[in-house]
Amino acid sequence: MATLLHLDSSANRSSESVSRQLTALFAGTWQAIHGSAGYRYRDLTADPVPPLSTAYCVLGRRVERHGLVPPDRVAGLAKSPAEQQEWALTCLLITELLAAETVLIGAPMYNYSVPAALKAWIDRVSFPGAFIDPHTGQSLLRDTKVVVIIAQGGAYGAGSPREGWDFQTPYLRTYFGKHGVAEGNVCFVSAEMTKAGLVPHLARFRPLAASSLAAARAEVTALATAITCSTSSEIA
Repeated sequence: MATLLHLDSSANRSSESVSRQLTALFAGTWQAIHGSAGYRYRDLTADPVPPLSTAYCVLGRRVERHGLVPPDRVAGLAKSPAEQQEWALTCLLITELLAAETVLIGAPMYNYSVPAALKAWIDRVSFPGAFIDPHTGQSLLRDTKVVVIIAQGGAYGAGSPREGWDFQTPYLRTYFGKHGVAEGNVCFVSAEMTKAGLVPHLARFRPLAASSLAAARAEVTALATAITCSTSSEIA
């Protein structure tokens, strides 16, 4: 059974959110093909992941001292109710991630990086040893496909005045690569100039915004249909 974990992180939960529009298009297309049994949705804004606590850090350090500890043994190392509570929440999120063949992430640009809601999820699932097979030392995410849908109010591509100001794309590429996701399995789809329809001084860029959104919709539909990632298929 195909499995999809769908994460939204836009603070704007209305129909105006471009990242949510595009992730919904991907999820809808995917479910039309695979059905809903393997689909899991988590709204990181409506149900925010708590920031890390001292108990999380203490437990994490204890686990690191024991070397590679598989998730099913971490609970036995918790020494306080606070640590047990932290691990119960963390284990749930890690289990969701490891169970997904494809991870779909809606990541609007906030202040040139990712939303705090998404960063909180990233921090929590990155528990020491969570993605390492203790028997082989290989990443448990090596075959996972990650589709990141980015909405940007401006333009940050090559030749634009703000070229190099996009820190979310390289950050997420580095993060998933560091945890073993194959480079060809991480796809980025970007819709640019999303504020052109709102901000008067950006009105001249509305045709560019419309073109970027149309291209993103086409790419999202193609990816949801094929789930085939390569650098040649990226828009971002």
